[in-house]
Amino acid sequence: MRSSVSAEEPPYLELTLEGFLERVSAAEPAPAAGSAAALAVALAAGLCTMAARLSSRQLSDASEIALSSGRLRERAAELVQADAAAYGFVLAARQARDVNDPEAQQKMVETALLQASVVPTELAEIGAEVCDIAARIAEGGNRNLVGDAVTAALLSEAAVRAANVLVAINLKNCSDDEMAARAAQAMTRACLSTARAKGAYNS
Repeated sequence: MRSSVSAEEPPYLELTLEGFLERVSAAEPAPAAGSAAALAVALAAGLCTMAARLSSRQLSDASEIALSSGRLRERAAELVQADAAAYGFVLAARQARDVNDPEAQQKMVETALLQASVVPTELAEIGAEVCDIAARIAEGGNRNLVGDAVTAALLSEAAVRAANVLVAINLKNCSDDEMAARAAQAMTRACLSTARAKGAYNS
């Protein structure tokens, strides 16, 4: 079992699906919750891209929607690795051997946790955007793909909720409330958009 995140970690996006799942399941600190949430958003954005491309007859801006969701997918995918890297700094701070002052080490840990909150905060906002797109497709896109759009919204909303929790945990002992507020706002937005998508399914 590794007690830290190795700098030699292979790029997660270059692993096979089975290889990535094995790493998530391993008794190692990363990839973990944030990486899993980022992958969920990337998958949701991918579903949106596919559904938008197949909704060109129903949506006049289908190509623009596909481009937007494609960009979100790429960024969310990058955060799969970025979350693990950020957590590595938290572990390094907790395991620092050359800090004799407990208060100084605690400050290091808090700083690392603050920095580690950047990724899930961004992820929450990206996920909320994906939910918006999914709702738009569910409401006006190809009716044969409503299930894909609703699934994208549900996947992304779950990831946004997870990211919101991760931010709250990281900032529990920090005085900075900006990222927590941003993550909470993103969750509200994601929930509203997902409700729209589900409404389209039920209509």
